[in-house]
Amino acid sequence: MLYAQVHLTLPAWVHDAVDTSATYPDDDARIALAIELSRRNVEAASGGPFGAALFGPDDRIVSVGVNRVMPTSCSVAHAETMAFMLAQQRLQTPRLNALGAPYTLATSSQPCCQCFGASVWAGIDRLLIGARAEDVEALTEFDEGPLPADWPQELERRGIELVRDLRRDEARAVLQAYAATGGARY
Repeated sequence: MLYAQVHLTLPAWVHDAVDTSATYPDDDARIALAIELSRRNVEAASGGPFGAALFGPDDRIVSVGVNRVMPTSCSVAHAETMAFMLAQQRLQTPRLNALGAPYTLATSSQPCCQCFGASVWAGIDRLLIGARAEDVEALTEFDEGPLPADWPQELERRGIELVRDLRRDEARAVLQAYAATGGARY
């Protein structure tokens, strides 16, 4: 049988954990949510130690994502790509900022090579990062893949503002907690 559709979902706990009516007026609040999503994903054993939240021009959540690779048997079900796909479906556009408004992605850890590419094409204007890729690789068994040596400049060249190391220690603690559970490779 040839499969003709893909069905990806967030874990049920997300609906209770995320207040879509709340505003997140600053980078600290936004990255705190992404890290909280990653923490809850580890605690619920519903995926890997990664969380992401996408915010619109009104400082409200457009979508969120958590790593769902193992539960969905889908290697592209990373937190960032889940957030992008859900936002694109909600807003009915493959390029978010094509609607004329700025969008910000907050992610608990630096995007891997796959999510870096998705960030370039999804149409975001700002990228907020907690832990760095070297933290992910040092604290877990994840391979973040190859990135261009000048990846920060590549984002800036494309008009994407980058802010790194927000609550980095807190994001690293989630990675450590995941590793302590014995985690899965993806």
